[in-house]
Amino acid sequence: MRLAALCSGGKDSILAMYLAHQSGHEICCVVGISSAGDSWIFHTPNAGLVPLIAEAVGMRFKGAETDGTEAGDMKALRDVLGGLEADGVIMGGIWSDYQWDRINTVCDDLGLMVYAPLWRKDQNLVYDEIGAAGIEAIIVGTFAEGLDETFLGCRLDAACKERLIEAGERIGLSVTGEGGEYESLVLDSPMHEKRLVIKRDRKDAGRNSSLLTVEEAFLETKDQN
Repeated sequence: MRLAALCSGGKDSILAMYLAHQSGHEICCVVGISSAGDSWIFHTPNAGLVPLIAEAVGMRFKGAETDGTEAGDMKALRDVLGGLEADGVIMGGIWSDYQWDRINTVCDDLGLMVYAPLWRKDQNLVYDEIGAAGIEAIIVGTFAEGLDETFLGCRLDAACKERLIEAGERIGLSVTGEGGEYESLVLDSPMHEKRLVIKRDRKDAGRNSSLLTVEEAFLETKDQN
């Protein structure tokens, strides 16, 4: 099929895009929704980097902005997906029924199918699949008790998984952050023709949240050897 990839720049959307590519589907463009603040449906930390990520994977970017309300999110999604010459949309959702219902509603209205290769998968397996696929992702936001600013910049590897599991035993968090406990940013993957490099960032920490905001980034050509 010819699919558009709904991309936040985080691990789940990139993994879903990679799995679609591996399954032989054609990915026609990367689609991103940005917001000046929060969003009901979409991942927002560093969403402004998605055009750069689209360039990194050698794909066309199409974006829209939301005012952060549920109605604004739905309108932005309709606007960005409307008129696409595609059979469907790739999404990286795993367990969020709310996100699933809203995205499917919009896609149904537009006659697009939803391709969700991670949907209802075991979260431990999804986490391990990120590393197995060769995706390099870091934590850029924490939003749960027990996850402090020391997690910012943590690469999502086996060591970080142990830290998340340990914290999860106390507060019952999702190891993939599916409950909004943390957000991630992908720096590299097998689909990346160029690697995303963070040149300057800012870290802000509150009582039960922390955020790594990328203020400047660039693309670096990967060693082909």
